[in-house]
Amino acid sequence: MSVRVLHVITRLTVGGSSENTVQSCVGLARAGYDCALAVSFRESDAAVIDGARGRGCRVVDVPSLGREVAPRRDLAALCETVALIRRERPAIDHTHTSKAGFIGRVAARLARVPAVIHQPHGHIFYGYYGRRRTDFFTALERLAARWTDRIVTLTERGTEEHLAHGIGTRRQYVAVPSGVPTDALRAGAPTRAAARARLGLDADAFVVAGLGRLVPIKGFDLLVRALPAILAEMPSARVVLVGDGPDRDALAAIAQSLGVTDRLRLVGETADVASCLVAADAVAMPSRNEGMGRVLVESMALGLPVVATAVGGIPAVVTDGESGLLVEPENVPALAAALVRLGHDIGLRRKIGEAAVARAEEFSTPVADRKMLAVYDALVREKGLA
Repeated sequence: MSVRVLHVITRLTVGGSSENTVQSCVGLARAGYDCALAVSFRESDAAVIDGARGRGCRVVDVPSLGREVAPRRDLAALCETVALIRRERPAIDHTHTSKAGFIGRVAARLARVPAVIHQPHGHIFYGYYGRRRTDFFTALERLAARWTDRIVTLTERGTEEHLAHGIGTRRQYVAVPSGVPTDALRAGAPTRAAARARLGLDADAFVVAGLGRLVPIKGFDLLVRALPAILAEMPSARVVLVGDGPDRDALAAIAQSLGVTDRLRLVGETADVASCLVAADAVAMPSRNEGMGRVLVESMALGLPVVATAVGGIPAVVTDGESGLLVEPENVPALAAALVRLGHDIGLRRKIGEAAVARAEEFSTPVADRKMLAVYDALVREKGLA
C-alpha cells in the first residue's frame, strides 16, 4: 500500500513555488506515493490548475485558504483543512509557503498527522513587510517549526538564514532545489533570430530580459531606472519584461518619466519562457528577496549570462564572475554597470554563458526529484510509515 501525502499551498499561479510544488507531486507519484494537492481555487489560475491535473495531480479545493491575513477566513481555512485531512488520512502533510505552511501545520497537529514537512520556498525576513509584521510572521515560523519533522529549503543559504532567525534546529533542515527541466527547456527553445522576430526586436540590439511577476519584491523598477545609464553606454539597448502583475502601470510610468518608454517592452505573461529568454543577450534579476531564482536557472540552462542581486538564495546559484555577475540590492548604478560590462564584452558573455550551462544542471528536475524522494524515503523509515 502506498504512503498517502497531502500537499497544501495557498494557490497555484504561474511562478516558481507553484511549479516546484506540482513537480514534487509528479515526481513523488512516479515513485509510488499517493499525493493530493490542496489549494484555494478562487486564489488560483484555472489554467495552472488544469495544467497540474493534466500532469496527473489530484487537486482539491480549500475555498477559504487565502494569501493575506484575514482572521475569520483563516479560521475557516483551518477548519476546512482539518476536515480534508480527516477525509484523506495522509501519513505525511507537506505544506508550502508561509501562510499555507502555518495553517497546514496547525491542521496537521490537530488531526494528528504522523509526519509533517514544510517547504517555505524562500522566506519573509526582509524585502516584503515592515519590521513589526516581519517579526510577527517570523515568530509564527518559530512556533510551527516545533511541529515539523523536516524543513525543506531551496538552498543551503536558505537553511542558514532560517537558523539565524531561530527557526528550528539544523537536524530538521534539508536543501532541495526547485528543479528546472533543463533538457526540455533547451529542446523547445527557438533560435535567437526567430525569438527576436517574434518579439519585434532588432537583430543588432543589446537586449536585457527580466522575467517574473511584476511586483515590488522582484525589483524590476530598479532595472527600468537603470535603463538611461545603460543607454548612455549602449544606445541599442532594450529591456524586455516578461510577466504581469500590479506593478505593470507603475513600471510604464517610471519609463515615461525617464524618457525611455520606447526602449522598454512589457510583454505580459507567457508559459513559453524559453522563447522570450533566448531573444536576450543577458538576463537581469534585481530582486529584493528571492528563495532561489528559478528564472536564473532557466536562463543559465540556455547559456545566457545573468546579473542578479546578492539576496536570499541567489548567491547559492550564481557564482560571481563565473556563472553570472552579482550586485548589491537596491544599487541601480551597479546594476547598470554590470549590464553594460556584459554588453561591451562579447567574450565575457560567452564565457559566463558556457559556465552557466554546467552550473544549471545542479538545479535540474532529475536532481531535485532525487533529493526530494530521499527526504520522503528517510522520513518514512524514521516514522515507520511503510
